[in-house]
Amino acid sequence: MMNTQELLEILACPRCMGTLEPLPDAKRPEGLACPACNVVYPVRDDIPIMLTDAAVERARWDEEHKG
Repeated sequence: MMNTQELLEILACPRCMGTLEPLPDAKRPEGLACPACNVVYPVRDDIPIMLTDAAVERARWDEEHKG
């Protein structure tokens, strides 16, 4: 199984092909954020859902994941 850093090195945002950041910044992120597109791709059962239809606007993500 790949760790988060290895995964981030090979994954890119499907919208802009930009880099992604784990949310929260942890070994097992709940989402991968694209700063350029301002969206988050959810991670379910350790699998990033890298579909543009699955992307959540960052503001909505932050509101739903207040901790």
